[in-house]
Amino acid sequence: MNFAELRFWQLLLMGLGVVLLLRAVVATWKTEWTENFDKVSLVALGFMLLLAVSAVTFIVFLVVLLCTYFGLLWILRWHRQHAPRYLWLLVPLLLTPLFYYKYSDFVMNRLFRFEFDFFRHVIIPVGISFYTFQKIAFVVDTLVFKQALPRFLDFANFAGFFPQIVAGPIERRNDLLPQMERFRFRWLPARINEGVTWIALGFFFKCALADNLAAYFDASSSSNPYSIWLTNCLFGLRIYFDFAGYSLIALGIASCLGVRLTLNFASPYCALNVVEFWRRWHITLSQWFRDYVYIPLGGAKTRFWAFNIMVVFLVSGVWHGAGWNFVLWGALHGAFLIAFRFSGAWRMPRALAWGVTMLAVFAAWLCFYELKTTALLDKLRTLSTPAAYTLDALRAAGHPYVGAHGFVLGGLLVLAVATLILEWLSLRIRNEPYYYLRKPLTVCALVVLTILLAPGNNNAFIYFAF
Repeated sequence: MNFAELRFWQLLLMGLGVVLLLRAVVATWKTEWTENFDKVSLVALGFMLLLAVSAVTFIVFLVVLLCTYFGLLWILRWHRQHAPRYLWLLVPLLLTPLFYYKYSDFVMNRLFRFEFDFFRHVIIPVGISFYTFQKIAFVVDTLVFKQALPRFLDFANFAGFFPQIVAGPIERRNDLLPQMERFRFRWLPARINEGVTWIALGFFFKCALADNLAAYFDASSSSNPYSIWLTNCLFGLRIYFDFAGYSLIALGIASCLGVRLTLNFASPYCALNVVEFWRRWHITLSQWFRDYVYIPLGGAKTRFWAFNIMVVFLVSGVWHGAGWNFVLWGALHGAFLIAFRFSGAWRMPRALAWGVTMLAVFAAWLCFYELKTTALLDKLRTLSTPAAYTLDALRAAGHPYVGAHGFVLGGLLVLAVATLILEWLSLRIRNEPYYYLRKPLTVCALVVLTILLAPGNNNAFIYFAF
């Protein structure tokens, strides 16, 4: 579901129109049926929108949903006393589609070098990494913590709530399921007003900033360190505004429907250390790895804490993509956190701490966008070679941006930096993420900027590939 496409909003409004029309008929006939009607309609609306993405995406999602629910039903009915043991059966079963669609080519052809052409043409269903992890968390919470299995209809809405199904947030059972169990179509002005501000901010992030920054992304240079750093910066800004933009729009749509989702980003580029960065970046994924990988390994309470951190971030890297570049990206962030932990009580001035954190984060983005291992290593070698930072290299890096081209890019960067400053002020003064960006006058200005700056082409959200 690409929120930046007009087709999505046409289908959504058409679907809601049909639902509300039928609901009015049901209400005049049997008022007590409206609760179940609302829940069935929400499931149907989500399935319709998912099917509009692609038939494969819908079928794979449906298979994972049915395996999760009826697998749990079978375990709890026939093996309740030993239910946690069946995690070793159900969790690998749920991971099978994810492995096949996302990792089979990497494992078979790049790791074992079998050269199977079939695996090279496997298309990854949209959102499979996100909803698979959400269902695994549900399975663990149900079997380990002995929570009751909900009605299938409520579970289907929990698993398939359309604003967050394809790119998060990865919602937890205790946060989203109770809302699905009491879901009704209620149009509350306060919630709609709140939702509209999140949607407006999300579209500004995506269409005015991320999509325009994408036009200047050029990863061709491997010998000019200044060009590589500029590319890293552009990619780092783009992926943040792109992914946060999606998450904020999802938050806004859910709010209009009376549902609260988790804020998945909390101004991560305001972080003063890498630990704080990961508490603000893709929050629900970070919490998932903390609760279902890091803590079960022993967390920080064992002498192997550094090993536990590295395992978490290597798995996180692999979750993002099947490639050695993602493994390296995860390893770098694991090393950053271990180094921060070893630094102990050593404190830097706030400005310096922020600068060091951003230097590490933006350097690691290179591993995220450069998929070719040879090119990645060449670029890392260039960045780490002091002799490469020459005046001629600086002139060569700036040459493509002389004139109008550079003026437009400079304007975009100023707008992006101004946005980040407002994020920082929101945290510093109000301790509330995006507070000043959601004030009525600011929202009006963002809507105008989005209309004026949005490019004609629709770029898919970056995280749809994960």
